[in-house]
Amino acid sequence: MIERNKVSGVVLAGGRGRRMDGADKGLVMLNGRPLVRYAIDALVPLVDELFISANRNRLDYQGFGYPVIDDGNDDFDGPLAGILAALQMTQAEYLLVVPCDSPLLTKVHLQRLLNVLDEQNTIAVAFDGERLHPVILALKTGIKDDLAAYLASGERKLQRWIERHAFIRVDFSDVAPAFTNINSAAELAALEQ
Repeated sequence: MIERNKVSGVVLAGGRGRRMDGADKGLVMLNGRPLVRYAIDALVPLVDELFISANRNRLDYQGFGYPVIDDGNDDFDGPLAGILAALQMTQAEYLLVVPCDSPLLTKVHLQRLLNVLDEQNTIAVAFDGERLHPVILALKTGIKDDLAAYLASGERKLQRWIERHAFIRVDFSDVAPAFTNINSAAELAALEQ
């Protein structure tokens, strides 16, 4: 089992929220709590340090008490930019990555990702039995230079970058609903009920 002091975590909250009519998804409320709080609560028991990757509303995110990092530009380069920013900040051996819009994820799910990392696998990615969830992953931080080069080449596709590495699909088909993510006001309302 990977020790907590070897793990950092990052909540990806850096998107434009286009499908949420421009709302900052991490700050959208679900049952009286901002979505980002669910991600923080899932990560905290497993990590020694935690970052929030946010490209706007930084002061709001700082109010959660964790360092807020950004992509380093105003281009909204996608989740890989947030992951790279976290990799560049941490000295830990492992990084746990979760999006701000999957409020049903728990520490138990994230622990399962960490449990399968070994010498053969650099990245562990959530798989719900039907599809990969590439923004829910655990990875070894030693691959940060490769990610920096990938982004510098103009690439932005997260799954394509993952597939360049020794990765393992972690089967979560037994708890697939935990990977529900909120992309619209309608989905938020449905989940609240």
